[in-house]
Amino acid sequence: MPRPERKLTPAEKKQASEVSLRRIGGLFTGHRWSLSLVVLIIVASSIISMASPFLLRAVIDRALPHADLTLLVWLVLGMVAVAAVTAALGVVQTWISTSVGQQVMHRLRADVFTHLQRQSIGFFTRTRTGEVQSRITNDIGGMEAVVTSTATSIAANLTTAIATLVAMAALSWQLSLVSLAVLPPAIWLSRRVARMRREITAQRQRELADLNVTIEEGLSISGVQLSKTMGTAPALIDRFTASSRRLIDLELRSELAGRWRMASMSIVFAAIPAVIYLAAGLPFSHLSIGTLVAFTALQAGLFRPLLGLMSVGVQLTSSLALFARIFEYLDLPVEIQEPAQPTPMKNPRGHLRFEDVTFAYGGSEIAAVAGVTLDVPAGTSLALVGETGSGKSTIAALIARLYDPTAGRVTIDGVDLREMSLADVASIVGVVSQETYLLHTSVRENLRYARPDATDEQIEAAARAARIHDVIAALPDGYDTTVGSRGHRFSGGEKQRIAIARTLLRDPRILVLDEATSALDNRTERAVQRAFDELSRGRTTVTIAHRLSTIRDADQIVLVDRGRVVESGTHDALVGAGGRYAALAA
Repeated sequence: MPRPERKLTPAEKKQASEVSLRRIGGLFTGHRWSLSLVVLIIVASSIISMASPFLLRAVIDRALPHADLTLLVWLVLGMVAVAAVTAALGVVQTWISTSVGQQVMHRLRADVFTHLQRQSIGFFTRTRTGEVQSRITNDIGGMEAVVTSTATSIAANLTTAIATLVAMAALSWQLSLVSLAVLPPAIWLSRRVARMRREITAQRQRELADLNVTIEEGLSISGVQLSKTMGTAPALIDRFTASSRRLIDLELRSELAGRWRMASMSIVFAAIPAVIYLAAGLPFSHLSIGTLVAFTALQAGLFRPLLGLMSVGVQLTSSLALFARIFEYLDLPVEIQEPAQPTPMKNPRGHLRFEDVTFAYGGSEIAAVAGVTLDVPAGTSLALVGETGSGKSTIAALIARLYDPTAGRVTIDGVDLREMSLADVASIVGVVSQETYLLHTSVRENLRYARPDATDEQIEAAARAARIHDVIAALPDGYDTTVGSRGHRFSGGEKQRIAIARTLLRDPRILVLDEATSALDNRTERAVQRAFDELSRGRTTVTIAHRLSTIRDADQIVLVDRGRVVESGTHDALVGAGGRYAALAA
C-alpha cells in the first residue's frame, strides 16, 4: 500500500532549528590557513574589480570628450588587466575552496560511517538499512553544495557588496541611499523563504530515505524472491511509484518556495536604475554622464551579491535539516565502548566464564538473560539447549560482546570482556551462525575477509579442513568465482562450510556455533558437522542446537529457560536425572 507523506514531528522541527552554526563551522577546523587565503583572494579580487567603474568614468568624461588616444589606450588596457587578474584569482579561489569542501565532505562521510560501525547490534535491529544508506549518501550529498561553496559565496558576495557600497558612496552618497531603500524588505523576504524551504528539505530527505528502504527491500535478492513467491510485485511498484511521485512534489515545492516573492524583489531591483536616471535628470542634480553610467554599473554589481547573499542564506537555512539528520547519527551514544587502557591478551587459552550475568534489551523490563553463571574451561565444549526465545542466542551474543551485560560480567581467562580491546575480542571469539552472510565478491575474497594477509595456500588449507575445497575447485573459475548477492550461488550447507573455512582462517580460541545446522537436511548436516568437528578441535566451543544428536558428546549441556539456567550436566547425567532435558531427549 502506498504510504502517506511523512510530516515533520514537533521534535524533529525543534531538532532542525537547533543545529548550531558554530558546530557547522567546526567542520572546517584544520583548514583555517586555506580559508584565510581564500578570504584574502576574495578581498583582493573585490578591491581590484572596483577599479573598473572608475576607469569607465574616466573613459566617458575625459578620454572620449578630449580625444585623448593615449589615455584611452591606457584606460582600456587597465580594464582588460582588471578582468584578467580577477579571473585568475577566481580560478585559484575556486580550486582552494572546492578542495577544502571536498576534504570536509570526506571527513564527514568517514566520521558517520566510523561512528555507525561502533554502534551495537541493537541500533541496526531498530533502524532500517535504507535509512542508514540514505543519510550517508543522500543527506551528505545534499550538503555538498553548502559545504564546498557556501562559505566562499558568503565571503565573496559580502566583500563585493561592501566594496561596491564604498565605491558608490564615493561617486554619490545621495544616490546610494536611494539604492539601499530596497534592502530591508529583501532581507525580510529571504528569511521567510528560508524557513519555508527548511521544512520542505527535511520532508524531502525523509521521503528519499523511504525510497531507499523500498529499493533495498524490493530489489535485494531476498526481497525479489519474496515478492515473486508472494505475488507482491505490483504492490511494491505502487509503493515505489507513490514515493517517487511525492518526491516530485517536494522538489517542486522546494524550488518554487518563495519564488514569486523573490521574483518581485528582482523586479524592484531592476526598477532602481530607472529611479536613478530620474533622479539624475532633476534640476538640482549635478551628475556627469560618466558618473551616472559608472554608478548604475556599480549598482548592478551591488544587487548581484546582495541577491547571492540572500540565496545563500536561504540555502544554508534549508540545509540545517540535513545537518540535523547527520549530527543526529554522530551524536548517537556508543553502547559498546572501547576501553581506554585495554588489557593485552597474549596467547589466550580460552577459559570462558559467566559470573551472575543479567541482560535486558534496551527498552525492555524483562531480562533476556537472568543471573546466568557458567564455567567453560579452555578446550572444552558447552552446549546450550532450550525452547525458542529462551535466551540461548543472547548468551552467544554476550560472548562475542555484541552486547554488554546489564549486571555481572563475562570473562575470558579471568579478564572482563569490557576490559579487552574490541579487536582482541574479535580475534579470540569466532561465531558461525545459521544466517551465513557472504559478500558479493569472489570466494577467495570472502575467505580472505577474515584474514586479509592470508596466502592462497592458507585459504585452500582452510577450505579443505571445512570440507568445501572440492566444491569450490569444481566451479568454472574456482576460488575466483563470484558468489553472487548474499551467496545465493551456493546451497545452505555450502555457504555454512565456506563460513567455517572463513572462521578457520581466523583461528579463534573460542568458537560459538549458533544453531548453525538447524536449517539443513540430515545429509548436509552430517557434512557440515564433520567440518565443525575439525573446526572445534582444541578450541573452547559453545554450541546452540535444537537437534540434541549434534551435542550428545558435549562436556557440558545447559538447559536454558526464560533466560535462566535450569539444568546442567553431561548428556548421560541429565538423561539419568529424568528432568526436562530427559523429556527432550526421549
